[in-house]
Amino acid sequence: MCEFEIIDFYSRKQAIADGVLIDVTATAKEAGFRWSVALTDAVWETCVAWTDEDTARKGVPQDETRRLWDVVWVASRAAKASRGTNRVAFEIARVLTEGDETAPQAVQLEAIVGPGDDGEPVVTIQLPGED
Repeated sequence: MCEFEIIDFYSRKQAIADGVLIDVTATAKEAGFRWSVALTDAVWETCVAWTDEDTARKGVPQDETRRLWDVVWVASRAAKASRGTNRVAFEIARVLTEGDETAPQAVQLEAIVGPGDDGEPVVTIQLPGED
């Protein structure tokens, strides 16, 4: 039997409290998810974050509520289409906050089902390669 000592543990609850993960469960449930859903802070910054200043500068009327809806809606459709796996890749189009480009640009994301702090299933939406 192999014994080992856990030297550190970073819970999902801690990651949400620290802002490393952003809990979007309420919106995700409206989109069809049954479990808790969180986005990584990188997904939030890349795909959801949008200010009134961004709208004024870009001349593109968007807001975080609709951008978040796009992410969770597309993720929920991808998840439903790929039952039986714990990881699904999907793509959304979003207007970048930086630069002068106003046309939507594609970004690859993935939704992963894994165990939560108490072993319950939870979903994390992340950029490919994030852990």
